[in-house]
Amino acid sequence: MQQLPLGVRLRERATFDIFVVSPPNLEAVGRVRDAAQRGGVVWLWGTEGCGRSHLLQAVCAAAPAEMRAGYLPFAELAAAGMPSMAALEGAGALDLLCLDDLDLALGERDFEVALFGVYRALEERRGGIVVAAATPPAARPWALADIGSRFGAAEVFQLRALDEEGQAEALRRRAAARGLDLPEETVRWLLRRFPRDMTQLGRLLDRIDEASLREQRRVTVPFVRTILGDP
Repeated sequence: MQQLPLGVRLRERATFDIFVVSPPNLEAVGRVRDAAQRGGVVWLWGTEGCGRSHLLQAVCAAAPAEMRAGYLPFAELAAAGMPSMAALEGAGALDLLCLDDLDLALGERDFEVALFGVYRALEERRGGIVVAAATPPAARPWALADIGSRFGAAEVFQLRALDEEGQAEALRRRAAARGLDLPEETVRWLLRRFPRDMTQLGRLLDRIDEASLREQRRVTVPFVRTILGDP
């Protein structure tokens, strides 16, 4: 069972199959892959667009059917006006809990006390917690020292952003998952013309896919220019 707050959905294409694993991220991705089976606490950190949210959604979606897994994206919840405290309701009964952008919800003692209760509940049942944040736990100004020390003892991995070849491969895989034929020259043009941030590039690919389906056109560079312009 996938437990999600109202209005939140896992992205269908956020799977391990299309995630490009660069050598610096091999250990981190391997550990997240088996978080459902091994349990424990894993903390991923890195810059925006490095794949943190993708990995959390992938492990949640890949959890066995009999496992109670939950994905809480605090950035999305805040944008939707949902209190962070409310999102934690029932989370202690899960077997695997993925907390995305957790750093955005930290700093309030009441929230951290509630989070500590969820942590202890999963710990007692040998469940798993996977966290994604912009910084490591040691860099956080915790309001509750007990939860800070627990996460400080977690397995902590920094996710590194992909290089140009890795980003090109990620675009190819994402396009293929959509059934979209993305010519090599179009891949290279996108990487030259737009910020090399996989979150932004993924959104651009969504726009290209929609336009291609609507107009029944091949995804050539001239066609993409008409959709996205030429920054």
